[in-house]
Amino acid sequence: MTHAPPTAAPATVDLTVGGMTCGACAAKISKKLNRLEGVAADVNFALGTAHVSYDPAVQSPDSLVEAVVKLGYSAAAPDPGDPVGEATLNEAENVAAQRDFGRRALLAAPLTVAVVAIGMRGGFSTDALRGSGMAMDHRSTTDRVLAWVSLALATPVVGWAAWPFHRAAVVNLRRRTATMDTLVSMGTLAAFVWSTVAVLRGKDELYFEVAAAVTSFLLLGRWAEARSKRRAGAAVRQLLELGAKEVSLLDADGVERRVDVHELRVGDRFLVRPGEKVATDGVILHGTSALDLSMLTGESVPVERGPGDEIVGGAMNSNGRLVVRASRVGSATALAQIARLVAQAQNGKASVQRLADRVAGIFVPVVLGIAVLTLAGWLAAGGSPDEAFSATVAVLIIACPCALGLATPTALLVGTGRGAQLGLLIRGPEVLERAQRLNAIVLDKTGTVTTGQMSVQHTLVVDGTDAEEALRLVGALETGSEHPIGRAIAAHAAAASPLPAVERFTAVEGLGAVGQVGSTEIVVGRPALLEERGLSIDESLRAAVARAAEAGRTAVLGGWDGRARILVAVGDTLRPEAARAIEELRRLGLEPYLVTGDNTATAHAVAREVGIPSDHVVAEVLPADKVAVVRRLRGDGRAVAMLGDGVNDAAALAEADLGLTMGGGADVAIQAGDITLVRGDLGAAPDAIRLARRTLGTIRANLFWAFAYNVAAIPLAATGLLNPMIAGAAMAFSSLFVVSNSLRLRRFS
Repeated sequence: MTHAPPTAAPATVDLTVGGMTCGACAAKISKKLNRLEGVAADVNFALGTAHVSYDPAVQSPDSLVEAVVKLGYSAAAPDPGDPVGEATLNEAENVAAQRDFGRRALLAAPLTVAVVAIGMRGGFSTDALRGSGMAMDHRSTTDRVLAWVSLALATPVVGWAAWPFHRAAVVNLRRRTATMDTLVSMGTLAAFVWSTVAVLRGKDELYFEVAAAVTSFLLLGRWAEARSKRRAGAAVRQLLELGAKEVSLLDADGVERRVDVHELRVGDRFLVRPGEKVATDGVILHGTSALDLSMLTGESVPVERGPGDEIVGGAMNSNGRLVVRASRVGSATALAQIARLVAQAQNGKASVQRLADRVAGIFVPVVLGIAVLTLAGWLAAGGSPDEAFSATVAVLIIACPCALGLATPTALLVGTGRGAQLGLLIRGPEVLERAQRLNAIVLDKTGTVTTGQMSVQHTLVVDGTDAEEALRLVGALETGSEHPIGRAIAAHAAAASPLPAVERFTAVEGLGAVGQVGSTEIVVGRPALLEERGLSIDESLRAAVARAAEAGRTAVLGGWDGRARILVAVGDTLRPEAARAIEELRRLGLEPYLVTGDNTATAHAVAREVGIPSDHVVAEVLPADKVAVVRRLRGDGRAVAMLGDGVNDAAALAEADLGLTMGGGADVAIQAGDITLVRGDLGAAPDAIRLARRTLGTIRANLFWAFAYNVAAIPLAATGLLNPMIAGAAMAFSSLFVVSNSLRLRRFS
């Protein structure tokens, strides 16, 4: 009986699960956990985790672990002191698996090359074909020696290197499941045992190269899979590294001492100097500064904060000296909550199994059943034991999943290799499947649709003012500023002409700056600062300030001699390829949405420039809100891609059906995404989706033909019309077809 999931105040836990070899294992564990009272579980094979929601009145983490262990797998609950459940990342098992498969592949590869080279010599095949698979009485001494050499070389490959497949096949048999490991083990052992018997009896039908090649190819695939699993948890680890490591703690007497950030407690006072990260969430007690919150909010312009304002841990302090009282620490901070969002979103993704694994549960029992029936049928019909065994081995060999094992990894290897040449990194087959059905894409603004760099967009001077001289004076004053807007203005002015020296520079927190250039006092900043200093502002400049705000830009006024004389509009720069890329995404069937932490005016201005409808714009959002937007679209039945570059995008990237990240973005966003656009070009996004869809189509074609060869040949093998040698040749041809079909992806452009 399946119990309904808990409805009142459920608790959650992320268990580390070890021993899973394929998606069938994950399905078995999920089925077991969901049958427990008050439990709703989602088991992720890729991450080696089980995200479980349970009723604490009925279950506990220990009872959940016990249920998994009883199935024959290992399980562990995370350390309660770990704020984001790092224990669920299964790092140790993935490291061990990668090393183990790597060692086995290193041994198997050279031995396989030697076995295949001997098999290609042709002597055995010629004799076998000429004798229709029957024993030959006269064999050359060279052939006999090479047969024994092949046996010696193939034994460690099939015995030691392939041991993980044999072990998994036995374990799965005990659990009454069948997987790709079962097929690999049965096929390689059948080919090896038959060949060994043939060597001992002096016959010529040797298939050592079949057993060795299947083993080597699949070991390399498993090594790559383990490596990918290790990277799956990197997004959460990257988030944790973004916070401050130490903090300047102030005691009751104001004495400062450096301590580890984990020693902070709610209510403690701490100091934040210019250029330092804010240690934890808190409230400013003294000081004002411009804080760079782009890491958490995506806001491209640093925001002014002063006494009484709340600030978040991880924000970068640009210029002022702040004294802050801690309001949230540890797992309660905004940074830790974002990390939790990323981890939960990854756990919540359905585990997409390899396409071959999906059918292995049916294919393996059917093939084994046919093999048994073949043996029994030949013996019942009066056939000789040699004939019966020959037909049975032919069935197993023709069903050996060499082409099945190659279908996905070869297409992935060629497709992802071509993608790397084009600046696109694709993470795996599940990414390709999700790319196929996408019909909506959510785009972050800053660093994605725009460059994320502040620059001067335009200037305006009042009548009678020399534009070049006005920009020179304002730029000269801003050379003394540490504010990003001031630096952008100074850089723009310096590019036009050399700037004079500034004297008596004074920054007015949150408003602008005042200084003297030559004998002239210059005031630069917000209109309020100029009015406070007694400078008049023409209506033309006031109207220009309003227009700049509507366009999502920051307007800075400069004035002297009693009057405001120049307006400088500063804003983020639109990527030149943005409009074209978004139009191409539309052609691929993806409806674009713009979601940003910037203000509404900026968001709508950017949307107009790139052709995104106003009703598809969501502005002034926090990271959790971005996740909510993705969930809302998915709830409406859409398959959603998310394209972003910042830490604030990481949770939404993990929540989306497909996450695309800009290569120049934050490491955590790249880790959370499924496809990385290495060259940082928005135009690469439609290329990535096209390549993903083309690669998936190739994988599907490969799998179809791999199964078609096997299914068509099995009846021939069972009836004795296909001896093991021909079965091996047919299987080799199916593998050749699969590889050749995959190589066509090299021509993708």
